[in-house]
Amino acid sequence: MTEVSEILMSILSTIRVPRPGDRVHKDECAFSFASPESDGGLYVCMNSFLGFGGKYVERHHTKTGQRAYLHITRTRKTQEDDNNSGSGDPPKKKPTRLAIGIEGGFDVEQEQYDEEVKVVLFPDRQEVTSDDLASMPDVVRERVSLSMAGLQAADSVSHTLQVQQWDGEVRQESKHAAELKQLDNGVKIPPCGWKCEVCDLQENLWMNLTDGKVFCGRRYFDGSGGNNHALLHYQQTGYPLAVKLGTITPDGADVYSYDEDDMVLDFKLPEHLSHFGIDMMTMEKTERTMTELEIAVNQRVGEWEVIQESGTTLRPLWGPGLTGMKNLGNSCYLNSVMQVLFTIPDFQTKYVSIIDKIFNEAPSDPTQDFKTQVAKLGYGLLSGEYSKPAPDPGDDPNSSTEPRGDQVGIAPRMFKALVGRGHPEFSTNRQQDAQEFLLHFINMVERNCRSGMNPSEAFRFLVEEKIVCQQSQKAKYTQRVDYIVQLPVPMDQATNMEELQEAERRREEVESSGAPPFAAPRAQIPFAACLAALSEPETLTDFWSSAVQAKTTATKTTRFASFPDHLVIQIKKFTFGLDWVPKKLDVSINVPDKLDLSALLAMGQQPGEELLPEVAPPPLMTPDVEVKAPVLDDSTVSQLCEMGFPLEACRKAVYYTGNTGIDAAMNWVMGHMEDPDFSAPLVLAGSSSAPGTTPTESLPEEHLATIVSMGFSRDQATRALRATNNVLERAVDWIFSHLDDLESMDVSEGGRSEGGSEASREPPPGPRVRDGTGKYELFAFISHMGTSTMCGHYVCHIKKDQQWVIFNDQKVCASEKPPKDLGYLYFYRRVVE
Repeated sequence: MTEVSEILMSILSTIRVPRPGDRVHKDECAFSFASPESDGGLYVCMNSFLGFGGKYVERHHTKTGQRAYLHITRTRKTQEDDNNSGSGDPPKKKPTRLAIGIEGGFDVEQEQYDEEVKVVLFPDRQEVTSDDLASMPDVVRERVSLSMAGLQAADSVSHTLQVQQWDGEVRQESKHAAELKQLDNGVKIPPCGWKCEVCDLQENLWMNLTDGKVFCGRRYFDGSGGNNHALLHYQQTGYPLAVKLGTITPDGADVYSYDEDDMVLDFKLPEHLSHFGIDMMTMEKTERTMTELEIAVNQRVGEWEVIQESGTTLRPLWGPGLTGMKNLGNSCYLNSVMQVLFTIPDFQTKYVSIIDKIFNEAPSDPTQDFKTQVAKLGYGLLSGEYSKPAPDPGDDPNSSTEPRGDQVGIAPRMFKALVGRGHPEFSTNRQQDAQEFLLHFINMVERNCRSGMNPSEAFRFLVEEKIVCQQSQKAKYTQRVDYIVQLPVPMDQATNMEELQEAERRREEVESSGAPPFAAPRAQIPFAACLAALSEPETLTDFWSSAVQAKTTATKTTRFASFPDHLVIQIKKFTFGLDWVPKKLDVSINVPDKLDLSALLAMGQQPGEELLPEVAPPPLMTPDVEVKAPVLDDSTVSQLCEMGFPLEACRKAVYYTGNTGIDAAMNWVMGHMEDPDFSAPLVLAGSSSAPGTTPTESLPEEHLATIVSMGFSRDQATRALRATNNVLERAVDWIFSHLDDLESMDVSEGGRSEGGSEASREPPPGPRVRDGTGKYELFAFISHMGTSTMCGHYVCHIKKDQQWVIFNDQKVCASEKPPKDLGYLYFYRRVVE
């Protein structure tokens, strides 16, 4: 070992001991999905702590000169069936706790491994074990041993992303509990016989802990539950905490904080209940807790069985393009979206076809490089290298039994960590909306494709909005870019309306009699009715008309100004009721395999049609010399605040929609919730510097480059950023709503106006959009199961070689009955004639 000892002595400075805060990648290769469990194990650089599979460790050694790597291999232990009679797995226990991986919660199978580690020295791959170190010099033995032990003990980066244990019942202490104000109003609550003080409901009742008032809870997505009177009481009084009557026991109760919008702990609950005459120690549980209700929802069947095709034996599929993805804990929304995206040629060409070039140009830490991690994911899904049957822990390795449906698959831990970094939702392990993630990922692609091919152009299209003033009959045309068509669901067009009305009458009878609930029928909505609802004119009240210089009524129609290569349609199943309570529409829509949208093509200005004058509406600020706060509609601001949105965001929503009402303001809020300055104070253009006076030097170069990459000139990007206080998202919205203004700018090929004749001036470039026929065929759809986008499960179906395939996380099977009528996101590709 003298030679090895000398090598280690010479490279000792490159062998580090992990310190707190170091990122240790010991579970996954930076360029592939190789892991310690894979053939060949994983090599962890003992200097940078990056992990590499056998295919890429030589590349890293050659590029960096690093020689010492910790080689980790794990072998799965065989499980003895000591407690099994051989007749199958024991029945799973019914969950009693809203949790994962802990006693009483939803079960997460854990596999056990034997782990072997040793140091490997490149380029000759000389191996050094812990026993070998004993005979080496003290300085070598101590440094290498500490590094090995530190790497083994350190938490890997992926550890925090894996769902090992999650407890949905762990609640935070309410910030209101310690100093909660309680009124001395003489109210005393009896131990039973409660009812809502407004509607006389006798279940789902909540007592406000400030004034002792008893009201019914929120209405559930299906119309059951309460009538929102407890929520309305909070909105009127601001009293934040309420306890659910019927859940009070000596061990505690359900306490909800309206201000914090979550179930909370109240460590002074006995004292707060005693104030209204309730002895917590004598109370008994008479109603299901919110946790029990949520568990019941998560065990619900119906659409779950249909969408997952649970009633049939599905044939597992293996091979290129048929790779499953592990669920990292509520990551099925990400799995479904990425499976679909990498069936699109643009994404395959951008990231997979040139993967060697991408990897060769990767930075020193490829785990933080967007292009590298997207290419790694795309290759993992398309290559077929990981599309293999997952071993059954109880199988004999030499057994030739039929493989299970689960695959080895890939676990997109690095990818999820990277695309979710800094995002308040996608950085968590909570369930998310697949449509919101799709837009988030497209936005990241846009920002990372400032030059060269941009695969998100496959979805990009122009929308023309035509507004006609009903008093003057003059029109205004604007265009904007979009990536998804949001299709409304006209419930009043259901073809089984009589059946639905009868079910509603029956539901009311069941509720009044106290009988158990029954399965309601699903509304059958024609797809043609959804398209008609999308294209029908919308009436705008309080529209400021530049022709009559006053507010009046107008109609707005929306049409396609271009048709994208790939069309994404979102069925707007998740909506708000008249009381702004979120709900999911339980509908079946006969979505067609072939789609022709040619009739929805925009026609532009018509012969003889007059346009509205380009006159700005009156300013929303007082005409004093000193700039003051804008004159805002206080009632609209208050309505938005009552829905739980920040005050400054509500003020901006009303300001930027010109005091045109709650609907317009609400749409602004929903479209800008992810803005970095969403809750920041409203800053008026002109309060520090008016639009157009911001010096070019103060404009973020990154924002300028992003807008220029979308096909606009630098001057146009500068103007947009100046008009929106350098907020990128608002600048992009602004630029697409001011295309007519931008066309009047003199822009040369270099981006700066120059002298010359009118004939020599080129028209300014617009957004890069592809156009063609409006005829499409369905090739994929993503379905959601559950009551809300924030819970439940996503799966996707993709058509491959005329065969529908279901991708349900690690399960990839031939689909027998693709539930095309229950989808949430539909993906169409253009039919080339």
